[in-house]
Amino acid sequence: MNSQHFDTLQVHAGRIKSGSNGPCATPIFQTSSFLFDDSDHAAQLFELKAPGHIYTRLSNPTTDVLEQRVAALEGGTAAVAVSSGQASQFLAIQNIAGSGDNIVSSSSLYGGSYNQFRISFAKLGIDFRFAQKGNIQNFERLIDSRTKAIFIET
Repeated sequence: MNSQHFDTLQVHAGRIKSGSNGPCATPIFQTSSFLFDDSDHAAQLFELKAPGHIYTRLSNPTTDVLEQRVAALEGGTAAVAVSSGQASQFLAIQNIAGSGDNIVSSSSLYGGSYNQFRISFAKLGIDFRFAQKGNIQNFERLIDSRTKAIFIET
C-alpha cells in the first residue's frame, strides 16, 4: 500500500528514478528498441528473467510509468495501457468471456466495435447478441447463463 496522497501520486507514482541530474518530469521515450548490455542480458530479458524493455510494442519506460501511475491512483496492483479503444475492448472482453460465452450489446455501436464483435470475437467462439436500446427488456430477453457482460457505448 502506498502512503502517498492522491495528489502526490498523480505527479510522482511510477516515476523514473535516476541519479542527481535526472529529469524532474517523466521523459517521453520515442524509440522502438532498446540497447542490451550484452547477449546474456538480452537473453535474460527475452526469457522474462530480468526486468527491462526489449521493444516498445511490448513495453516502454514511458508506458511503464503511466501503468504504474494509473494502478497507484486506482489502488490497484497493476494496469495495462494500450494504444486504442479497440485494443482495450478486446483485452477486457477476451479476459471475461471464452468460447461458448456471450455478451449482450446495444445495437447502436461505433462501426469498429460492431465489426470487432461480429467478426473477430465470432472467430473465438464468443457470441454477441444485439439489443435495441431504449427498453431494458430488449436486453433482458437475450441474457442467459452464458452471458458474461452487457456492453453499451454512449
